[in-house]
Amino acid sequence: MSSTAILSPGAGYAIVLSISIGFAVVMVGITKLQNRYSVHKQSQLQEFASASHSVKPGLVATAIVSSWTWAATLLTSSAQAFSNGIGGGWFYGAGATVQIFLFSMNSVMIKRNAPRVHTFLEVVRCRWGTAAHLVFLFFSLLTSILVSAMLCVGGSDTVTALTGASTQAVCVLMPLGVACYILVGGLRASFFADYIHTAVLYIIILYFMFNVYTSNEKIGSIQTMYEKLQQAGVEYPIEGNKNGSYLTFRSKSGLIFMALNLITNLGTVFNDQAYWQRAIASRAETAVSGYMLGGSAWLSIPLAFATCMGLAGAVLRGDADWPGLTPAEVSAGLPAAAAAQTLLGSSGAAVLLILLFLAVTSATAAELCAVSTLLTYDVYLPYIKPHATDKETLFFDHCAIVFFACVMAILGIALFYAGISLGWLYNATGIFVASAVLPIAYCIMWKKANRIACMTAAVLGCALGVTAWLVTAASLNDGVVTIATSQQDYPMLTGSVTSFGVSLIISTLGSLFFPENYSYDDTRALHAHSEASEDLEPTTPSEEDKEAGEKATVVPKFNSESSSLAEGGGSADELSLYKRKFNLARNVSVPLFVILLILIPIPLATAGGGYISSLAGFKAYVVVCFLWIFYGIGAVVIYPLVEYRKELGDLCRNVVQDLRGKRIPREA
Repeated sequence: MSSTAILSPGAGYAIVLSISIGFAVVMVGITKLQNRYSVHKQSQLQEFASASHSVKPGLVATAIVSSWTWAATLLTSSAQAFSNGIGGGWFYGAGATVQIFLFSMNSVMIKRNAPRVHTFLEVVRCRWGTAAHLVFLFFSLLTSILVSAMLCVGGSDTVTALTGASTQAVCVLMPLGVACYILVGGLRASFFADYIHTAVLYIIILYFMFNVYTSNEKIGSIQTMYEKLQQAGVEYPIEGNKNGSYLTFRSKSGLIFMALNLITNLGTVFNDQAYWQRAIASRAETAVSGYMLGGSAWLSIPLAFATCMGLAGAVLRGDADWPGLTPAEVSAGLPAAAAAQTLLGSSGAAVLLILLFLAVTSATAAELCAVSTLLTYDVYLPYIKPHATDKETLFFDHCAIVFFACVMAILGIALFYAGISLGWLYNATGIFVASAVLPIAYCIMWKKANRIACMTAAVLGCALGVTAWLVTAASLNDGVVTIATSQQDYPMLTGSVTSFGVSLIISTLGSLFFPENYSYDDTRALHAHSEASEDLEPTTPSEEDKEAGEKATVVPKFNSESSSLAEGGGSADELSLYKRKFNLARNVSVPLFVILLILIPIPLATAGGGYISSLAGFKAYVVVCFLWIFYGIGAVVIYPLVEYRKELGDLCRNVVQDLRGKRIPREA
């Protein structure tokens, strides 16, 4: 920010290192408890990579909230509220949460059509062959690279702004620190770390909200915030907002951003193995519930945080403690950091850094797990060493985690020197990856999807999207294309709509006119034998085995579900279950799409030429933010404790018995 950093560089490094080391210690503890007191062992490849496909919906929801809470969730949403008023939090939150609801349909279909895969790309390779596999592998890796870049750039910019710490050093420390604890615990333990991340994240958001709206001397009440927003509309009117007001949804730039946000995040959800991994790790009968809970809970975070910190920044610009922000720093997402510093001084800056770094580390962990799984199951096993043992595969998975952590660090440093901001990365992502959204979904869900049409749609859509983006930027700026001109609203929107729209037309019409008739028998049979133990109820060895000196281990035994699916079908009850779950996902996600993106913002933006909120309306809006945060806490902090209450009780009893020397440890 424009003034001297309020915290020392040492404080910045201390927060970065302490959180990384702290979670590494937590991972060690969780892993030891899991290995000692459960049938799931981190030394088992399938447990490390896919959590044995057994995670319950509440914890899946928590992991979705954790992995979807990026630096941009906190920083860009606040920058939108700072720049576009009260609609900013809604434009970000609603434009990025409907994808989670829509993805719940994918979560059902991948459990139905490929119950044992580790990545969605295994389905692509099995159904459409090597060429298609490589095309969509490129888009998936590109998505993870762009998401990782946003994490590094957003996190490092804020740490540097508040502490003066070296941006390059922070770019290195963030991913490598996270890699350390992922290497220890694998996917299941990362779910438990996600739980801790999410619980602390909600607590800190509530801390800021109560401070801003109830006690802080600079604002301290909803009415004072409202009055200051009215004043800000006079002193710092927003171009494109009705009457320059901060209290209206009629915001040209905000509505354009919402459309951009929708397309961008369709790409970053549907193409990202991190979200498929949550579906793959969940139970078939509860996958939809996990995504519904996660999506509805996540919306509370950008909505509440932006309404609190983004608007606080907007009304504090004349305060003596305001550090000052350049347009580039606003694009980098720093209004929240400036507001925290102005409201609470060094303590506010420290708390915001902790909040931000928790968000960055949880999302980074998701990307490291996702990319390492892609490199293992979609590069190493199919193309390098198809007959690798589980031990060799697990070792490669570990190496892939370290490799991508290094890539993230190098990428963050490179973007720092290139002068590319979080805002530019966020808005441009959809141009590059949105063209792969529908082809990937069609491959998993639609038996008629045509391979050639979908491959062409992805590649041509991306190429034309980039072309439209740059041509529009040049035409609106007298032929000048720079980072600044390419980040303008209309070039970004044109490129994103072109990328997604071209893909929609080609993939849909190509599949309708030249349909395939794929049965999914091959994908249902993937890993049916090599991963049989994942579907089976463990049984203890017989007395004869013990007398023969065999090691006491878990013996897999097929159940009816694994047998029927391995044969490529599924019982009538199973098919009925999947149909009900898919219908639930569709019947919830489609209406929510309409409500969140059309029925709420559009009337507010257009009724009477654009509604400017009254004090009563603003109070209601803030109260809804508070209530939604409490709902989120119930859904993804309290509910997972309830659903795992038996396991937690058993764990506590076993620990007590161990301490008393009365328990016989389970053999590995």
